[in-house]
Amino acid sequence: MNRSVWLMLALGVTLAGMNDTHARDKTTAQPATAAATDDPFLWLEDIHGTRPLAWVEKENAKTAARFADGARFEKTRDSILEVLDSDARIPDVNRRGDYLYNFWRDKAHPRGVWRRTTLAEYRKANPDWEVLLDVDALNRAENKRWVFKGTQCLKPDFNRCLISLSPDGGDAVAVREFDIPSKSFVKGGFDLPVAKTEAGWIDDDTLYVGTDFGPGTMTESSYPRIVKEWKRGTPLSAATIVYEGKASDLAVGAYHDRTPGFERDFVSVAKDFFHSELYQRIDGKLVRVDVPTDASADAHREWLLVQTRSPWTVGGTTYPSGALLAANFDAFMAGKPQFTVLFKPDAHTSLASYDWTQHHLILDILDDVKSRLEVLTPQAGDWKRENLPGAPAMSTISVVSTDPDHSDEYWLDVTGFLAPTALQRGVLGSEPATTIKQDPAFFDASAFTVSQHFVTSKDGTRVPYFEIAPKNIKLDGSNRTLLYGYGGFEVSLQPHYSGSIGRAWLERGGVYVIANIRGGGEYGPQWHQAALKANRPRAYEDFAAVAEDLIKRGVTSPKHLGAEGGSNGGLLMGNMLTVYPQLFGAIACEVPLLDMKRYSHLSAGASWMAEYGDPDTADWDFIKTFSPYQNVKKAVDYPPVLFYTATSDDRVGPVQARKMAARMQAQGHPNVWFYENLEGGHGAGADNRQSAHMHAMAYDFLWDQLK
Repeated sequence: MNRSVWLMLALGVTLAGMNDTHARDKTTAQPATAAATDDPFLWLEDIHGTRPLAWVEKENAKTAARFADGARFEKTRDSILEVLDSDARIPDVNRRGDYLYNFWRDKAHPRGVWRRTTLAEYRKANPDWEVLLDVDALNRAENKRWVFKGTQCLKPDFNRCLISLSPDGGDAVAVREFDIPSKSFVKGGFDLPVAKTEAGWIDDDTLYVGTDFGPGTMTESSYPRIVKEWKRGTPLSAATIVYEGKASDLAVGAYHDRTPGFERDFVSVAKDFFHSELYQRIDGKLVRVDVPTDASADAHREWLLVQTRSPWTVGGTTYPSGALLAANFDAFMAGKPQFTVLFKPDAHTSLASYDWTQHHLILDILDDVKSRLEVLTPQAGDWKRENLPGAPAMSTISVVSTDPDHSDEYWLDVTGFLAPTALQRGVLGSEPATTIKQDPAFFDASAFTVSQHFVTSKDGTRVPYFEIAPKNIKLDGSNRTLLYGYGGFEVSLQPHYSGSIGRAWLERGGVYVIANIRGGGEYGPQWHQAALKANRPRAYEDFAAVAEDLIKRGVTSPKHLGAEGGSNGGLLMGNMLTVYPQLFGAIACEVPLLDMKRYSHLSAGASWMAEYGDPDTADWDFIKTFSPYQNVKKAVDYPPVLFYTATSDDRVGPVQARKMAARMQAQGHPNVWFYENLEGGHGAGADNRQSAHMHAMAYDFLWDQLK
């Protein structure tokens, strides 16, 4: 698997209000280091222990009584739930052969239904859906609480699928073979127990499988270390090893490309989040696709695409960081690299993604964090290049589905802060994109305006941010303002429509702001690398600079300014709390990293050392400067803070939020609140109602504290 797959697996960026076995933590993942043995709250690292869960229950009761009880909370929760459950929402689809597939949750189906329909039906106001799997019915039949985690179906007819089901919403899943014609799981078919598993089809009777094969078969990051080839009708123990990685690797995977006429097999060895090796598997032997380990490589039909993350000199030419290059795959593998530059970044642009159709390549380009699309057509020399129109101002337009084996059809998601999301469909060369479905307006956007601003950070870097505010805003510092950020792993925060934020924050009269700080991918790999490891504080300086600019402009004031972030953004919030407490009136810190001394020994933390550094080495000298758990002090006045997490979070885990809350409470800080949901994994909600509950509690907490 390539780097982007593992980013999706191990990051799980959660934007509030938007649309494991050996791998699952049961106790501390590794013994406490000598430096950590003085920690009086290590006992909270026993995730399912009786004493820690009793503490969680007590804290949950206190927080719920304060912020999740009463008519106001119910109104906020129900207004968000109405958005999440609305039958008028766009049913997002993914084309597979003749059908469009969709997974759908609503009030009647809280755990969801997997279903499909035809294009002709989908065009109708009320399509006739064929339900393939009802997860709620499955749970009733099996007395389980499965959470649907996706499918992989076998080309070209897509009748056999691998369905992933999580027992609690975490990343660990059971994988079962499903037969679409009979709408049933295959008796005696492929069946894998709960683990952090990656499985994919080779042919009708063979899979590539990376899973927990027993002690020592998972990496230190809790992902598969070994990938095997598994034949139907044989026990998993008889599967043959394809590749065996090191315990220090992030993950190992393999996949088969079934593109007609270009069938190939690949093995990917992710060394860390930003370095991997790709091999072509030919007659059981592995041949290296010799690109830099920090570049991503992707084979499609006769083409090899390479996206660079640092300058690369090959064939006598040096290509810059953030470029997209194309070469003939077979020629490259034969040692004859000849690249065409498909994208080259500048000071304002970066490549967000790319997608193939049968004859074309669509580039999704960010221009100062706003989208535009280009269509490239392969030809000798420079590829033909055309703009694909349709991106409104201050918007995000992205390709959500194509059918590269059979047609030039493409599906676009078009969204903006105040424009409900539209789903468009077109066929390159014959049908311009037209809107097929449109989300309803969940709040009155006419009362608000969107603007983009730039602020100079501490080291002179120009940092952008988006502001959604009432049109009649008074710049007197009195506006309750919520500032959201992430700033890590080359993840970009782009314009998006959120009915939940509109209802729970904007319609109350609040201002909502998204900060595009360093560490993200808004300006390509260099924007991310500027906040790696020892440079991590640059991201926090950027966020603080945005906060200071909002105050300077009169949008808000410290007592009315709140901050929110989750996961890596939770670490951001921890640093706002401990380093910049004077700037904020309240902070919501969600599924966070906080104890950076212990993080690499907890849950999937070892996988992030390329981002933050290794605290068990001399790296601790700089890591300790941005480790909130170590830096919180008894004598400092901190703003009110809400930590929320999930017991079933097997990426970051709940223990860091637990320990931070306990330490702050022990130091005597008032207004330290904690809530831990049982299910939901890193998203902290296993269904729409749980998600609505968690987000409503955060919004009500912030609104209450910022008055």
